[in-house]
Amino acid sequence: MSSNTSAACQSCRFFDEHKTNAGQGSGDVGLCRFNPPVSQPEPQSQGLWPVVASKDWCGHFTADITPAE
Repeated sequence: MSSNTSAACQSCRFFDEHKTNAGQGSGDVGLCRFNPPVSQPEPQSQGLWPVVASKDWCGHFTADITPAE
């Protein structure tokens, strides 16, 4: 698969635009919501969603997939 804009993370249903603390989107990065959050080394730390660039792509992208509601 070649990387192209139609299969880029920004076009995926599981891409969640990253919000800054000020509540504004950065536009270039987002959170991948396909898989559950990744656990952290410290037991008290919260899990984190993977951060991806809007132009990234992966093998999970499918235009037919819809997220759970």
